[in-house]
Amino acid sequence: MRNWILPQNISDVLPREARQIEAMRRSMLDLFARYGYEFVMPPLVEYVESLFLHDDPALNLKTFKLVDELTGRQMGLRADITPQVARIDAHILNRKGVARLCYAGSVVNTRPDGILSTREPRQIGAELYGCAGIAADVEVIELMFESMALAGLQQVSLDIGHIGLFHALADAAALTGEAREQVFAALQQKDLPTLQQTTAALAAPIRQGLTALPTLYGANDVLTRARTVLPALPAITAALDALEELEGALKARAIPVRFDLAEVKSSDYHTGLVFAAYAPGFANAIARGGRYDSVGEKFGRSRPATGFSLDLRELTRLPFPAARPAILAPCGEAPALLDAIRALRGQGETVIVDLGVDCEEANCDRRLALRDGQWQVIPLV
Repeated sequence: MRNWILPQNISDVLPREARQIEAMRRSMLDLFARYGYEFVMPPLVEYVESLFLHDDPALNLKTFKLVDELTGRQMGLRADITPQVARIDAHILNRKGVARLCYAGSVVNTRPDGILSTREPRQIGAELYGCAGIAADVEVIELMFESMALAGLQQVSLDIGHIGLFHALADAAALTGEAREQVFAALQQKDLPTLQQTTAALAAPIRQGLTALPTLYGANDVLTRARTVLPALPAITAALDALEELEGALKARAIPVRFDLAEVKSSDYHTGLVFAAYAPGFANAIARGGRYDSVGEKFGRSRPATGFSLDLRELTRLPFPAARPAILAPCGEAPALLDAIRALRGQGETVIVDLGVDCEEANCDRRLALRDGQWQVIPLV
């Protein structure tokens, strides 16, 4: 086996892509800071018990496991940073009021989300803890849209759902275990024939509600139709009221909204509103988020929470300005030369000392030359 071959769906990040990722990371983190989000840096590896918020078989399956040689305990490489940030909020910071936290870092997955997906996404996101109101969801969605605008995304649309609709119907039908998982899987795939088959034995109102969810997609009249075709369970009414309130707040911010009431492609820890952002040229959602109330219960403190995340590597297919051409400087120790190089770099110029430089490879279009006793920048000839 050639020793330079990387594992499947694992790749190096080369200079152009790395520069784009880092530029977006910096600009997004600066944006988050202007909204009051504080940066945290959880470890890449920790004990597996801390990497899952609840019984989350999907996240468990995506997590690489290894044995800690110091303790013999099982550790995992994080596949999602949200559980780690929840641990920090609940167990370490332990603040009385609202906490706004953000993060950026690599996660590692045992399997890719798609054929062309990487198993090492560069995840960045923001999370708001301690507020159960719609205002928190609105802030997070607004911040998500601002982040995508920084990356240069145009014509972004937002799909909103509420996982509480499925849970309300499943609870009313007393669905548990494998039966509940089968219905949930069919709903995730919007597989109406399978959904009809797996719900055939349920009471008519519940069956009709579950099979109606995949048809409740679009804008304007979706919520009105949902109130007509879904049973009037208290949890369903509350979910639809929350969606209606969120729609009004987002329209005031000129954020386009579509509803997808079968949009349950979320992590198992999501408990309410879920949302996904889409843009032309991207087959899958470019950012996802939602509400995960009581997220810190496992760590000893139950807190409402909402947030979003995206993969910076997915955004590198967007156009990005080429690096500004550099200045080639001669190698030497003359104080005046060193001062000139230092001054140019202080002005934001890239100055490359000639230690055997290929100017085309190094993207140099000027050089530093001694003219009339002064170091000057002149065109490269």
